[in-house]
Amino acid sequence: MHPLSLSTIAAVVSGKLTDVPDPDVQVSEPSVFDSREAVPGSLFIALKGKSSDGHDYAATAIVQGAVAALATRPLGVPAIVVDDVLQAFARLGHHLNSEWLTAKVVGITGSAGKTSTKDFIAQVLPGTVVATPQSFNNEIGLPLTITMAQDDTDYLVLEMGARHIGDIRDLTLIARPDISVVTNVGTAHMGEFGGRDNIAKAKGEIVEALEPDGLAVLNADDERVLPMRNRTRAQVVTYGLSEEADIRATELKTDGQGRASYTLVTPAGSARVELRFVGDVQVHNSLAAAAIGIHAGLTVEEVADRLSAALPRSRWRMETTTRGDGVTIVNDAYNANPSSMPHSLDALAAMSRGQDQRSIAVLGRMNELGADSRTEHTEIGRYAAALDLDRIILVGGEEARWMLEGANDTENRVVHVPDADTALELLHTILQPGDVVLVKASRGVQLQDLAERLLHPNPPAQDA
Repeated sequence: MHPLSLSTIAAVVSGKLTDVPDPDVQVSEPSVFDSREAVPGSLFIALKGKSSDGHDYAATAIVQGAVAALATRPLGVPAIVVDDVLQAFARLGHHLNSEWLTAKVVGITGSAGKTSTKDFIAQVLPGTVVATPQSFNNEIGLPLTITMAQDDTDYLVLEMGARHIGDIRDLTLIARPDISVVTNVGTAHMGEFGGRDNIAKAKGEIVEALEPDGLAVLNADDERVLPMRNRTRAQVVTYGLSEEADIRATELKTDGQGRASYTLVTPAGSARVELRFVGDVQVHNSLAAAAIGIHAGLTVEEVADRLSAALPRSRWRMETTTRGDGVTIVNDAYNANPSSMPHSLDALAAMSRGQDQRSIAVLGRMNELGADSRTEHTEIGRYAAALDLDRIILVGGEEARWMLEGANDTENRVVHVPDADTALELLHTILQPGDVVLVKASRGVQLQDLAERLLHPNPPAQDA
């Protein structure tokens, strides 16, 4: 972070210093909202959540080395007291980005694929790159990422998520993008948005935020993304499989581990790409990064080499691990929606076919689908059953039963279990060397923990 004194930060966020012995002491490290991650020079952001209040941990953060806390009340330790912590943190992020940083801002949004696209872009761009950690893509995570940048950072790659119309617009006011990427318009959070048209309206706010000298990178294969070219005066570059796309992929192949390769075709030439990410959906995500790499001045060959060398950096997104006994666990349980579920299931089918292995899908509910929830879960059950997977284990309550209904299983391949513990017990009894297991659900289901436990093939013995 560009060093700022506490007195300067207080002025920027319209706050009042309390219990601060030296107003000139500087904040020079990234901000934190977990007191355990505080280090000397950091600013602790005291957020109040549903089950805990960051104000209660401010003293711990100070002991860990934090210079002060950003809080809504005096705490008996150095603090900058404001009316609203989130609004104040947004002001700090905006100030850092607009007054001190020279980095070009790459903003990424979409119903699915934001994080993998971010990981590709961060590894393709030249120079010093700071990117959103994990999926910190909201009003907390975005200014937090800005505090991670230094004066010499060349690119700031920011995920921008939304649950309501206007959310992305608010994020672009904190950090206006120089380059905006829209991956797709799917059905994530459809219950809150009230339909895909509203989702498209919200996602397009990232394109509207561009200045005329900016760049919009749009998925040419998405019927709701491509029209966003009419919502900006900036340059537009499209990517996809369509022959009309400016940056496109041809001659696609998938290997036995579910990794795609293709020929990258651009106006400046073509080159072969061999991805190390799992799933055909990664082709589109990598093409978006290719468009930005070309725009940044890299040659087609350089872009292809960087894409081929890129590795997944974010947990629980097609995170693939093979146990000592040969069982492969694909942990894709960070999130799920009706757009991403089929892609993950397709990848599982490709991985098992390629190695003549058994395929097992462990699926949980998709959140925030509103009135469409039953229809969407039923359709996913039908889709999974049609792939001829060897076993499908549906975990949870009503939504899992809807998937079971859609599967309409007559071959005893599909089973419904009430919870993750029961699913784990079942898996321990049926898994064989060489099996490929996909674990997929919305984050709130916490199936990523099941996937982690599956990495240990021999569960501890229970006490008698």
